[in-house]
Amino acid sequence: MAAITLQTARTQLTTWIEASEILATHQSYKQGSVLLTRADLGKVMDMIKFWSNKVEELEAAERSGGRSRMYRFVPRDI
Repeated sequence: MAAITLQTARTQLTTWIEASEILATHQSYKQGSVLLTRADLGKVMDMIKFWSNKVEELEAAERSGGRSRMYRFVPRDI
């Protein structure tokens, strides 16, 4: 599986935000006697959160040169 690029993550985030806007006004509709629901708004919000976190993660990696800045130290009582 190829790595997700920042551009792909931003595109996905934009797509899911647009989907949430559509669902906010037209989540369900009735056709005859059948009530149809387009999608679960909760799942769409979860996807927005996921892609938002992915964009933040990739932007942070881009700023730091792709390296994680994690350090370890061991406190010692001398």
